[in-house]
Amino acid sequence: MSISVSNVSKFYNNQKALNAISFEIKKGEIVGFLGPNGAGKSTMMKILTTFLDPTEGSALVNDFDIHSQSIDVRKSIGYLPEHNPLYQEMYVREFLLFNASVYKVTKSRIEEVISLTGLIPEANKKISQLSKGYRQRVGLACALLHDPQVLILDEPTTGLDPNQLVEIRELIKSIGTKKTVFLSTHIMQEVEAMCDRVIIINKGEIVADKLLNEIADTTEQIIQVEFDYRVEEAFLKKLPHVDSVENLVGFLYQIVFDTQTDMRPTVFDFAHDHDLKILQLSRKNKNLESLFRELTSPSA
Repeated sequence: MSISVSNVSKFYNNQKALNAISFEIKKGEIVGFLGPNGAGKSTMMKILTTFLDPTEGSALVNDFDIHSQSIDVRKSIGYLPEHNPLYQEMYVREFLLFNASVYKVTKSRIEEVISLTGLIPEANKKISQLSKGYRQRVGLACALLHDPQVLILDEPTTGLDPNQLVEIRELIKSIGTKKTVFLSTHIMQEVEAMCDRVIIINKGEIVADKLLNEIADTTEQIIQVEFDYRVEEAFLKKLPHVDSVENLVGFLYQIVFDTQTDMRPTVFDFAHDHDLKILQLSRKNKNLESLFRELTSPSA
C-alpha cells in the first residue's frame, strides 16, 4: 500500500478534528479527499506529511511509519500544500535549483520537471510575474523534483480560472498514470474528472469511500416534482420503489427511488389519479455532488 491509515484521531484542545479515521490507498490510484470546510481534510494531509502528530492512531506512507520514520516519509512524498509557499523574488529555474540542492538531485532533473509540468515558456521569469496557474505548476514541479512515488496535494486547483483548471487537471491526471496521488478538494467536478476513487469526510469521520464508477452505476434515481399545493410526504411514499421523500422548498419535492426504471410516468399517473396538478417534473441522476450533499448536509 502507498498509504495506510489506522484509527487516526486528532484533538485541538477539546475539539475533535478527526475521529478514528482508517483507509488505505493502493499504488497507482488517484484518490480524491472531499469534505465541507472544517471537516478535517487539511489536518489529515498534515498528519500524512508529518507536519502534525495525531493524538491517537498510526499511519504508513510508502511503508514508512509517520511516528518513527518521519524523515523517510518526507523524503518519499511530494507535497503541495493549500497555500503554495514560493519565493516570489526568485526566478523559476533558480527556485527549482535551490530545492534540488535540498533534495540532492541533479540539475538535469530540473529540466525534466520543467518540461513535465509545462513550465518551459515561463522558466526564465520571476515567480512574482507568473499567473496563479503557473505558480501551481511551479509548486507541482517542486513536489516532483525528487521523483516521489506518492503525491499529496491539498486543494491544488483553488483560485484557478476555467482554463487553468483544465490545464492543472490534465497535468495531475498525467502524473497519476505513474504515481499515487492523494488530493483534497471541495470541487466535485475536479474529482469526477481526475480521480479513480473518492473518500468523503464529514465532522472528522469518513462517511463514504467509493470508486467513482460505483457512484455512476447506482440504481438510485432522483425525481423532483412540484405541485400546485402542499402534499404530505407520507402520501408520496405510497409510490412504488420509494426510498425517501423530501420537501425541498415550497411545493417542490425530491423523491428518491431504488430502481433503474424511469419513474416519471409513474409519478405523473399517480398525480393524475389523485387530482394533483404537476407544475414541473424532472429526473436527476445520482452523482458525486448529490451523494456529497446527502452525506454532509447539516442534518447528516
